[in-house]
Amino acid sequence: MPKPVLPADLAAPLAPATVLVRGGATRSPYEETCEAMFLTSGFVYDSAAAAEAAFAQEGSRYVYSRYRNPTVTMFEERLRLLEGSEACRATASGMAAVFAALACRLRAGQRVVASRALFGSCRYIIADLLPRWGIESVLVDGRDLAAWEAALAPGAALAFCESPSNPTMEIIDLAEVARLTHRAGGIFVVDNVFASPLLQKPLTLGADVVVYSATKHIDGQGRVLGGAILASEKFIREDLGNFYRHTGPSLSPFNAWLLLKGLETLELRVERQSRTAAAIARYLETHPKITRVLYPGLPSHPQYALARRQMKAGGSLVGFDVGGNKEACFRFLDALRLVDISNNLGDSKSLITHPATTTHSRLTPEARAELGISDTLVRFSAGLEAEADLLADIEQALAKV
Repeated sequence: MPKPVLPADLAAPLAPATVLVRGGATRSPYEETCEAMFLTSGFVYDSAAAAEAAFAQEGSRYVYSRYRNPTVTMFEERLRLLEGSEACRATASGMAAVFAALACRLRAGQRVVASRALFGSCRYIIADLLPRWGIESVLVDGRDLAAWEAALAPGAALAFCESPSNPTMEIIDLAEVARLTHRAGGIFVVDNVFASPLLQKPLTLGADVVVYSATKHIDGQGRVLGGAILASEKFIREDLGNFYRHTGPSLSPFNAWLLLKGLETLELRVERQSRTAAAIARYLETHPKITRVLYPGLPSHPQYALARRQMKAGGSLVGFDVGGNKEACFRFLDALRLVDISNNLGDSKSLITHPATTTHSRLTPEARAELGISDTLVRFSAGLEAEADLLADIEQALAKV
């Protein structure tokens, strides 16, 4: 059997930087330095009786990579140690993680309360898909605790939010929403992808389940898709277990191996990207052609005080409005020479997108207006390029507006 590189009794007091390099790793009898990649769909047994015992033991032995795989297990364990959760299951994408975390728990006739400021695909699941299965969905202004309280008062099976939200960087009071959700008899699920596990710990603030798109900061190099669900052992085993096993949202071993490599540099990248994003946000706030800047690390952010309580830094993403109209905004985007137009985020390359025509294009104009997603709003994701070069590129592009 593989043996752990990092003994369990040593893992707890270690700093995140050490956990990100060594946490969860196991070595085969070949004593490799780099984590092994187990590209196999199935596993073999010494006898028919051994196969029978393996299936009866429910997880103590690898039987099929749709259920569990050694490389995927290493990624799950490393992320679990970083997050400080009891258990973790990896998924094929971030949306697979969101859907599985909700669908494994919910039943017809139950209620879900969610913040209205959601990524387009998350909003589709909450507002369109779940009601088809007889699940009542209520969307609230996530910044308004009174709205949460009123919506949760009749009872709810689950509450869901993103914080910071995509793309307008709304900050939700996670501790208070967790309290209200638990009082209503439900569990609280938080999409923590914008903050990453380094800048915010929803479980310590009362959340029951945290989900990630590992495609973003965790891989952070535009290579593979992936996702993760972190929660108590009870939730992962009793709620998610059979759903995961039989519906197949599992992560491929190859992607898990790349995500392990991504975790090794996550702290270095997020720290640098957050520093660059903050500098660009400060620059944009003083620019005459920018009418609004949304960045949790700026004192001008409406929930700046809350962000400082919940997050260690403002993060790697900045939202801002370019003065004028959609055509002026497109001229700015098209004039950028270093920053790529892409709907991805959290990448080592700086990326920018126009949410109204991409990630949130399926919302009605009224719904976008309610969320503050104007035709002039762009979402910038800071990469690892030199800060001065990015500022120069943004400056020359704004000069063409």
